[in-house]
Amino acid sequence: MTVFHNSKGTKKTPTALLAESGVLVALALIFSYIEHLIPMPIPVPGVKLGLANLVSLTGLFFLSPIQVLLILVTRIILAGFMFGNLSTIIYSLAGGLLSFLVMILAKKIKAFSPLGVSILGGVFHNLGQLLVAMLVLKSFMLISYLPILIIIGAISGTLIGIAAKALCKYINKKSDL
Repeated sequence: MTVFHNSKGTKKTPTALLAESGVLVALALIFSYIEHLIPMPIPVPGVKLGLANLVSLTGLFFLSPIQVLLILVTRIILAGFMFGNLSTIIYSLAGGLLSFLVMILAKKIKAFSPLGVSILGGVFHNLGQLLVAMLVLKSFMLISYLPILIIIGAISGTLIGIAAKALCKYINKKSDL
């Protein structure tokens, strides 16, 4: 039987990984739905808090990067079909994948705390979406949104990072039992 290891070295069967990933995708979709219901009072298109990113960020500290990537991509595609459209999926994938790569790198080089990793994730998620918007709309003028998107990404990353820190402490306590 094939056995896989997560970031903590715990052995898991493919069936266990699939079940765990399915539950985490479902949780992220619930967060996406809740976020879809909350209007943001910010006059910048597409700005959200990023509640579903809580699953991805927390996953970076307990799961393998491949498992987190698969959960992230699955969640983005499903949420896009459920609450958005094809352009939503394209923008979300651009932001999500760039954010994921930056967070993985930041975590790997150990130059940032988990909160710092989250802030980088929030900022680069917005940057990825902005870059795609500039390509799709063929307008460099969208760069004027960059300062506000950096601020929003940093605030969102901070809030999600604080929540992830509390969640990681809880998960660590549960795994010690």
